[in-house]
Amino acid sequence: MRFGLSVALATPFDKDGRIALDAMVAQARRSLDAGCASATIFGTTGEGCSIGNREREAVLSAMISGGIAPHQMVAGVLVDAAEDAAEQAAHALSRGARNILLAPPSYFKNVSEEGLFGWYSAVFGLLGDKARDIIVYHIPSVTMVPLSHALIGRLRQAFPGVVTGVKDSGGEWAFTEKLLKDHGDLIILIGDERHLAQGVRLGGQGAISGVANFAPREVRRMAVDGEDDQRIVDLVLELLKYPVTPAVKAMIAHLSGDPSWLRVRPPLLSITEEGQRLLGSAFDTLFRSKAA
Repeated sequence: MRFGLSVALATPFDKDGRIALDAMVAQARRSLDAGCASATIFGTTGEGCSIGNREREAVLSAMISGGIAPHQMVAGVLVDAAEDAAEQAAHALSRGARNILLAPPSYFKNVSEEGLFGWYSAVFGLLGDKARDIIVYHIPSVTMVPLSHALIGRLRQAFPGVVTGVKDSGGEWAFTEKLLKDHGDLIILIGDERHLAQGVRLGGQGAISGVANFAPREVRRMAVDGEDDQRIVDLVLELLKYPVTPAVKAMIAHLSGDPSWLRVRPPLLSITEEGQRLLGSAFDTLFRSKAA
């Protein structure tokens, strides 16, 4: 079964900074009802690196209690210590999560391929027979730790049935194209919507997309059917003028009319009122005008 579209679910916070569980479950449900195959929680858009282990457990419980099936959830793991990564992954897998989206350790920079291979090996060793359905996460703009084609090849060869996919959020088409050519039998997910439709036409299995929080049907046609949509590309270019996670949340607030979505956790800051206005205007021009 193809992976399809997973919404990179944003995490709402109440005025005291706690996760607004009911709102998060409702956003997941809206996304699934609009055609997303799953919801990815605790990813980059979800501020996963700012969410602690007890909170993760509470979110998973709330999702399942709220009617989100475990196989409709992907759990991001964005930590540096192999022990912490294994613990977070093991908990999500024990609750039945579909996949783990596993980023490399990112505190140390300029690390070697051998070092990264050792870190992933340590995580999988700690997981033991629980290890399955791991999607490794290439997002060097955030981690500053790229995953090379050679490293991906080593990991899939050493851990068959464990490393089953790659999320490519590098934004470099040459890297994506080679990934699809060399590792097309894995689940290759294109994180940059500007390359999404083209990547799917070349064999990509879909996407984990932050834009799917507020344009799920349009992104689904790109991620599942490989249809181009210049409006999405143009909107992504507008979003990239700002820190992306707060910008995505500003768009959710604009479309839902709920300003609580603007809240982010430190060290992130919310988009300015002027930024909110400009992003909302860009969306309305692209998707709500008669010409669109």
